This record gives sequence, C-alpha cells and structure tokens, in this order.
Amino acid sequence: MNENHRIEPATDAVLVVDVQRDFCPGGALAVPNGDEVVPVLARWLALEDVFKVLTRDWHPPDHSSFKAQGGPWPPHCVRDTPGAKFHPGLPAERANKIVSKAVTAEAEAYSGFDGTDLAGELRLRGVERIWVGGLATEYCVKATVLDAIKLGFSVCVIVDAIRGIEANAGDCDRARKEMEEAGATFVTTDEILGKE
Repeated sequence: MNENHRIEPATDAVLVVDVQRDFCPGGALAVPNGDEVVPVLARWLALEDVFKVLTRDWHPPDHSSFKAQGGPWPPHCVRDTPGAKFHPGLPAERANKIVSKAVTAEAEAYSGFDGTDLAGELRLRGVERIWVGGLATEYCVKATVLDAIKLGFSVCVIVDAIRGIEANAGDCDRARKEMEEAGATFVTTDEILGKE
C-alpha cells in the first residue's frame, strides 16, 4: 500500500459514477469496455468502514438530453427500466448511498453533485477525500471530479476503474489533463489496495 495514499475511513469516501447497464457493452449508450471497471470497483466497494456512494442517471422518458428532445444522446438510463440498473456484477448493495441525477426532463446533470445532496452528505460525514471511478471518463467522471474539487474535496481518480467513450481521438487524455490541472491525483487500485 502506498503510504501517501493510505485509506482513512474517517475522512475518505469511495464514489462510483454511473456503472449502469446502458453504459456497458450491449447498452443503449455503451462505453467501449465499460464493464472492465466492474471487478476493479468491486474491490473498492468491499472496503470496510469507508463511506461508499453510487451515482446513477435516472432520466424521465422525455429527458432533454435525448435526441427526440433535441439532445445529443439516444434514450438511456430511463428510470425504472433495465438499462438504468447498475451492472449486475457491481455489488451495489455494499453502497451506503445511491445518488440519482438528471431526474427531471429539463435538467441535464453529468456531475454527481449537480442538483443532488451529495456534497452536504459528504460534509456531514466529515469526508475530505474522494476516490472516484466509473463511466464515462470524459463526461460524468470528469464533471463529478471537477465539481468535487471546486467544492473543496481532495480527489483521487482510480485509473484502472474508469473508461471513456472517446468519440474523438484524444478525448480521454484531454479529460485527464483537465482533471489533473484542477488538482486531481491519479492512482491505480494495486497502488492503494495492494495486488489481489
């Protein structure tokens, strides 16, 4: 374990971003190899005594981000549909809190902090540092990380627990650079939790 990044249960939280069926292979808005993050994040969700949060898109059927409403995306993660469920391999039952975002038709929300009570909940629990993984690197992961930093949290991004869409070559690298420049640290699971 990296001594500079020892898990501190009293002041750390694990934040898993949008590991839902529609964002994994076979889903409506699949991230290439998105399911590869599942076994990695399962290790983080197995941590004892650390506050663990899952975010999810939880859209109404007429959400403004959908193409039919003039948005850029196909319908995805419509609330109470199979595509909105967490990946079946993700041990969601280990989470202490589930945060639903973009829950009204007119409001888009890439960040887990946008329009939710997440920041207040973390502060209430004395959280100072957040370990972040999930989907997709250059959209909801990046937005969540940047908001967390703006809100005063220290952020460690788990490199082996994120995947991106990479609609344009270099999108993920640009997102990583933006997160690093904002103050995020990048780590691997093995560095922090040790090799399995």
